[in-house]
Formats: sequence, C-alpha cells, structure tokens
Amino acid sequence: MPEEPQVTASSAYAVGQLRQAVERALAADDARVRRRAIARAETWRSVLDGIATGRLEVGSRTPVADTPAWVTLEVAHGGFATGRFLAEAPLTDDELERLRNLPDDAPGETDRERLNLWYLGDDGLAESRHALRTGRYRVDVPEESALLVVGWLLDHDHVAPALDLVAELRPLMHRLRFTPRFEPVSAPSGAVVRLQPVSEVRDSLRQATVRPPIAAMLETLRVWNPLYDRLVELWCDTVEGALPAVHNNTAGTSIAGDWPCRVWPADWAERRLQWLSDYRAAAEVHRLSDSHRHPKSNFARLRGALERCPEDSSALSGRDVGWIRRALANTISAHGAPGSEVRAALRTTQAAVAARPTHAALAQVLSARLDRYPGDGGLPSLAPIEADVAEDEASLAPPGWPIPTQLVAKTERALEAPVGELVERGVIGSGEVLARVLPQVTSQLLAANIADAALASAYARTYGAFRRRRSLLLLNLEHQVRFEELPWIAAVSPFRERRAEAARAAEQSLRETTVLALGSFPQAILPNPLTRELGALATQAGLRLPLVEEVAADIFMGTFTTKWRDAATIASRLLDGTLYARYYDLPRDWPDVERRWRKRWGKGTADDFAELCVRRSQEATSEQASGSRVAANGAVLEQSQILTTHNLAVLVDALGLTDRVREAGPELAERALAWSVRRLTQPAPTWVSGLQAIKNAAYCWRQGIFFLSFCDQAAQLEAVGRLRDRAAVLGPRFVPAVEGLAAIVAGERFDQAGRVAVNGRRLLGWSVGPHWAQRD
Repeated sequence: MPEEPQVTASSAYAVGQLRQAVERALAADDARVRRRAIARAETWRSVLDGIATGRLEVGSRTPVADTPAWVTLEVAHGGFATGRFLAEAPLTDDELERLRNLPDDAPGETDRERLNLWYLGDDGLAESRHALRTGRYRVDVPEESALLVVGWLLDHDHVAPALDLVAELRPLMHRLRFTPRFEPVSAPSGAVVRLQPVSEVRDSLRQATVRPPIAAMLETLRVWNPLYDRLVELWCDTVEGALPAVHNNTAGTSIAGDWPCRVWPADWAERRLQWLSDYRAAAEVHRLSDSHRHPKSNFARLRGALERCPEDSSALSGRDVGWIRRALANTISAHGAPGSEVRAALRTTQAAVAARPTHAALAQVLSARLDRYPGDGGLPSLAPIEADVAEDEASLAPPGWPIPTQLVAKTERALEAPVGELVERGVIGSGEVLARVLPQVTSQLLAANIADAALASAYARTYGAFRRRRSLLLLNLEHQVRFEELPWIAAVSPFRERRAEAARAAEQSLRETTVLALGSFPQAILPNPLTRELGALATQAGLRLPLVEEVAADIFMGTFTTKWRDAATIASRLLDGTLYARYYDLPRDWPDVERRWRKRWGKGTADDFAELCVRRSQEATSEQASGSRVAANGAVLEQSQILTTHNLAVLVDALGLTDRVREAGPELAERALAWSVRRLTQPAPTWVSGLQAIKNAAYCWRQGIFFLSFCDQAAQLEAVGRLRDRAAVLGPRFVPAVEGLAAIVAGERFDQAGRVAVNGRRLLGWSVGPHWAQRD
C-alpha cells in the first residue's frame, strides 16, 4: 500500500494574525494595549520566519526541526509553534550565584549545561534529594522535574534507567533547564482547587486604574472647586452692595446688582497673593482636569483678572471689570453666593461624592490584604478579604467602607474550595475553566499509584505543569504529546502500581466531574481540554472510553479514527427509540463483524463511519449551494458529533448516569433549549457572526434534545409548548426549528431533506450555502 501523503498547513492564518497585531499596535492609544500588540506581532513574526526558513513545520507534532516531541514549545493562538522552548529560560539570580561558585574546570559549554551537569554530581544530587524529601521546589515547565527523577532513580539503585534518561536529555542540556526552582511552594490538597494563585489576582488588582473622566471629575471636586469658591469670594468682597446676578426678562437676560472693584478689604491683597500661590502649587501637581483653564470659563476670567490686579483696579480696564461682573453673576445665579445655603448644600453633596473611594483605591486595599498570603498559594477563606475597610487602611480608603462585590469576585479566583463550590460561586463559569482547574485533582489521583511519597509528589507536580502546555495545530491524524511520552515520566512508569483504591477514587472523580459539567453547563459541548482530563481519569479508573475531540473544520483530514465509530455504536444502543434517535435518524445497527477500517498516516480509520457522515451531511447543502470547503467539512464534522452525541452517551452509559440524567432531564433540557433560543435570536453584527450564532445554537439545541430524550412525552410536550410561546414572540425564523421538534415528539419523521409537516425543519449548525435560519 502506498504511503499516505503528508498534508501541511498554510501560513495565511499567521500572516493575517501578524497584520491584525500590527494594525492594533498602530491604532492603540493605551500604552499597555500597544505593548501587548507589539509582543503579539513579534510572536507571529517568529512563526512566519520559522516557516519561511524551514525551521518550523506547522501541523506536525514535532514542528521544530531536530527537536523531540516532548520538548515544551511556545505556541501561539491557533496552535502555531514559534520555535521557542519554554524551558530555555534565562538564569535566575540563584542560578547565577550557584554558577559563580562552580569550579573553573566544571564541564559544560554553556552556563545552562554546566548547571545541569553539576546537578548530576554528588553535591547537586544531594540538593535534589533534599528538595524531593521536603517538597521545597516548584515545577513550572515539565522539563524542570527531569533531573529530580534522575536523582530518585539513582538513590533507589535504578542505575540503568537513570543513565538511559540522562542520555536522552543530554543533547539538550546546553539549552533547557532540567531542574526545578528550589523554593517553598503552596499546593492545595486534592479536595480543593483554585483558579489562580494569589500573586496573579494581586497583580490584576494592582493594575486597576481610575478612568480619565472620573479622575478629572474627582480632581475638580477635590481641588479646583474649593479654589474656585475662594476666588469667587475674593471678587465678591470687592462688591459694594448687592452681588451681581443674571436677571431673565421678556427682552432676554441682563445683569442685576452692583459692580465689583468698588471696595478693597484690608486683607484683600494678602489673600490674593495666597490664592495665586495655592493655585500655582495645585497646577504643578494636578493636571487631569483642564476645564478651569478654558479661556472663556468663569474660573479663567476671574483668575486672569486677579493676576492682572495687584492691589486695586488700576490695572483693570472697564471691559475687565465687566467680565468680572458677568462671571460673578453666572456663578452666583447657578450655584449661589459664597456662604449661602444653596452653595453650601451643593458643595456638601460634591464633597460626599469626592470622599467616596474609587474602584481603584479599593482594589489597592484588597491587593494589600493579599500581601499577607503566599504568592503561589490560595485563599483558605474570603472572610478577611471581603471585610469593610479597617482603620489601619485609612491611607487607601475611608474606614468602614464596604468592598464592592465585583472586587470580591476577583479575589474569589484565588479561593481554595471544592470544584462544586467554585462552580456555584461562578468562579468556574464554563467547561473550559473547569478543565483549567481539574488537573489539580487529576494529578493527585494519577500519582496515587506511586508508593514513594516523594516521587508521587514530583509526578503530580509535573502533570500539573504538563497540562498547562498549549496544544499544537496537528494534521494527518496526529495526536498531541501524551504525558507518558515525557522521558522522565516513562522512566518511572514501572514504579506505578495498579491500586484498586486509586482506581475507585479516579472513577468517583470522573463521575462527579461529569455530573458537574453536564449539570452546570448543559448548553455546551465538552471542550477538548476537559475531554482530555476526563480521559485521563477514565484511564486511571481502568475504563476504556472512546472519548472524541472537537475537530476544527479547516484542518479536517476527511476521515476519523476508529474511536468515533465505537462512540457512535454506544450512542445508537443507548438512545435507541428515544427522541434523540428519531430527531437525528440514528442508525440502529453497527455491525461488529468485518468492520471497514484501514491504516492512514499510521492510524486505524473507520471508513464506514466517515462515509456515513459524508452522506448525512448532504442535508446541509442548500439549493443555492455555494459554500466553501470549510463549510463542507463542518457539515461532515457536525454529523460525527450527532452520531456520537459528542461524548454524552459514552459517559452516561459507562458511568451509570442514566437515572440521574432522567431525573434532571427536564431542567437540563429547558436550560439548554432556552440558551439556544437566546443565541439564535441575538442580533449578529456581520454575516459571518450570524452563521457562528446558528452553529452554536444548533449545538446547544442538540444538547437539549439529548437531555429531553430521557424525559417522558408529557415533559417533552411541555418543552415544545414553551418553545412555541417563545417562537410567537421571536418571529418566523425560529418557527421551523420548533415545528420540526414538535413533529418528532408527535411521532413523525424528517424526510431526506430534513423537513417534516408543513413548516418543520431539522436544526443543523452548518450549511453549505445560505442557511435557512440566517437573517437577511
């Protein structure tokens, strides 16, 4: 059989990303936004340089030339490797100090190589041994635990695997850091997780700033208004008789009252000099507000006259005095005379506003409170954090002032609590976020099979660092690097035992996580990172589950590996005769004998499954078919998700969740279908975003139908009734989807074009050509 041709990715996406980053950098007014855009532009320039020179092969699991797959790469958005190694880090201060103390004849061509080799000597191994025993080390990148494992193997007389591991690491010792950071680390127990460490939350709070309009307003209230009142009072003291005021009459407006510059109090000159001195001092420091500088403002006219009038009116012209009178009349009529109840009430209100602490000031209060906790740790409780401002914090905000809930919500990201509690609090708001925190639990469960506590801890910390690796864009049915492929993890795999209690704990965690994900986010398909974590738990539990990933339409290779067919077989069996099976016309039989599969790119592929998806995708081809290759691929991939239920059936079946889903089915279906309605009826600013909205709504619709399939017909009819009520309000575009579902609930079937009854349509997310649900 001829070898399958290798497909490569286009650089057009990277070019577009570089252009967007450059345009953003040129257009940004904010310096921080501009710096981030410049950094993104540099990242994409590195990607394109690597592609042009042949150093990078986009789409391969080893995209950097002459680099093993296990090396942790810097990966830009979309899965493009930049060519940079994350473990190729600059030397820290501690490492530089260590380097200075090494003998002059220490082996190694680079500083990094000399340090790595030193840690293979007696003194270095002793330091690693102490760190392993005490847990005083941090692993940020998986490579940083490699020499710890070497030391453990040597300490336990496993010399041969230790030497083999060193031989595999040796070619990169001159570049990569293979040692951890020897410092205390705060790690939550397996029962609790945190979304972010304290340091990240604290840094985010410290970046809070006052918006320029608010800052200018507060400066006016706190600085310029008091100065202005003193200025008005100065000129009012030169009026003999009634103060000027604006008088409205049928002929228009006129100025009533006496004239300024008629009397000069004995202390007026001294007060004038003091005011001018105070003004100049304020102008040097306070430059946020410039309204007082406007040449036609009352403030500017009165100030200018004061500067030209040293002691009496001799330096002022009649025009100047007229403008002083006009300015006094304006401000007195609008805000009252100096010392009046009207002006006092206004200034009292404004002073209360000015005294309110800003959002940024209260953020500084919280950041200062977080300084009491280890930066790499979490918060055991929010009680000390969310308390009102204390007396010893008076320099930042008024004592007794409450902390806003939105700021407390930011600190919740560092709260250490069970996953379910963080979901209830809204800290974990999606499956993607759930996948970010789940490795904190998974790592402990996977390490539970290792008897040696020190090695188990290193294993768990390495797993956590590994899960922070960004996924690569892969073609030719390649799979992401697996944890077990790290050479130092493979070296300790013989020391992982099969413990029944560890397997039971992993299965329990898998069940609880699945229930939590389905119950908390019933509208969303399981994202790939979460699917990977569920797969790791399933493996630890001894369950072989065909969990499938979401595949991007623009890199779809036209076929599927055999696990997609296995997942579809489970879905057809579990859902036979249900609403889901009728709505999507699931096949009832998947023959087990003579499965049609062949090898492509070294992987077993299910050709019968792929062909079925292609045939079924023809329903998505509109009469005016003019869709792109990506749209055609998307239609095929959607059918693969429909046939497999995108992991829902596999998990419900394997974990025995049928009764739980049946019990919660009406609520989960209602939430998913309601979300689909909202998404489908939201205004879309562009034609492309409109198509994206339809796709998301259809995926959510599918989730809702899955849950509705576990309900009795009465509950299904009630759900249809609620949808019809919404359709009556939302307009005709939503009606075909509702009528299609109603017809299937009533026992009818879609035809080959996905139509039923008079106006019913099957709602699919992808369309090759115009979609029937898209707005004009």
